[in-house]
Amino acid sequence: MSEIKKIAVLTSGGDAPGMNSAIRAVVFSAARFGIEVVGIFRGYEGLIDWETIKLEPDDVRNINNRGGTILYTSRSERFLDEKFRKQAADNLRKNNVDAVVAIGGDGTLRGAIDFEKEGINIACIPGTIDRDVSCSEYTLGFDTAANTATEAIDKIRDSSISHGRCSVVEVMGRKRGYIALWAGMATSADAIILPEKWDGNYNNVTDAIKRRHEDGRNSYLVVVAEGVTDANELADLIKKKTGIESRVSVLGYIQRGGQPSAKDRMYGSLMGAYAVEILVNGNKNRIVAIKDDKLIDYSINEALNIQNSQIDSFQYKLSLLLSDWFISVQIKFIVIRLDSQIRQINLLITKMRSVN
Repeated sequence: MSEIKKIAVLTSGGDAPGMNSAIRAVVFSAARFGIEVVGIFRGYEGLIDWETIKLEPDDVRNINNRGGTILYTSRSERFLDEKFRKQAADNLRKNNVDAVVAIGGDGTLRGAIDFEKEGINIACIPGTIDRDVSCSEYTLGFDTAANTATEAIDKIRDSSISHGRCSVVEVMGRKRGYIALWAGMATSADAIILPEKWDGNYNNVTDAIKRRHEDGRNSYLVVVAEGVTDANELADLIKKKTGIESRVSVLGYIQRGGQPSAKDRMYGSLMGAYAVEILVNGNKNRIVAIKDDKLIDYSINEALNIQNSQIDSFQYKLSLLLSDWFISVQIKFIVIRLDSQIRQINLLITKMRSVN
């Protein structure tokens, strides 16, 4: 058992539903071990400027249902500078803080690696709606964000049906397409465009919409992850190639807000308590992760070296199967295979003729 008497907890990077549940669990779990908790405002920025508040169970008892983070958050450019990291580390030592629990996404983890070099013991919890922390099968906020996107897209589709148009809906996710995949499947999208699978072929999208139009459909839905392609250009192209009026809706920061789902509250609580257990048991510089629906932990260095940039293959194949895009892709695949076989047959006939 480690002699930890005081822990700091912070949230960094983009806010995510479930962060408050993690903070609450850290405070309650620390109290069980007689450990004092200090909350750091504005993430790593607050460490540099030492903006803090003492947290006790009564302070966090009723924050479980609140979106965002009571400790506020930021992306700290200064923390990239060694001078300011040393200042943050000195602040922790001067105030007798033995360890830090940091809740955030990929940037938070990379900041933790640099902080480790300053001799600070840190435990990380993956909190990001993008679900882009490769070592963990789940990150806090994803479920709520996917539900929020689904609810918004359902309402957008109602309007599309009324006006007989195509809606192109852009959702968040940075370089990962999980929100687009889940929300797109949940709302029966005609096409879902993901950064992990996008080949730049717009014809698959427009062909699927054309076929549905020919079958008598009068409204269409395309869900696209941010950063894959320009949603406005895609809408213009759909209108140009199909003649169907197309409108763009960018969901934006609505996906980060709102009351956390039961899943995010539960996982936030589990991860927060587990992070304290890690520190109390004498482990250093670890990240909490979910694997096979169980809590595990990695060293931060090991976690950052885990590469997993692929979307779940079964989920992706199912998304194609449930939309006309599957038919378009399959037909083109069959045509390509037939064309290849015909070329091989022609080559064989040519060889036989030359022999004769």
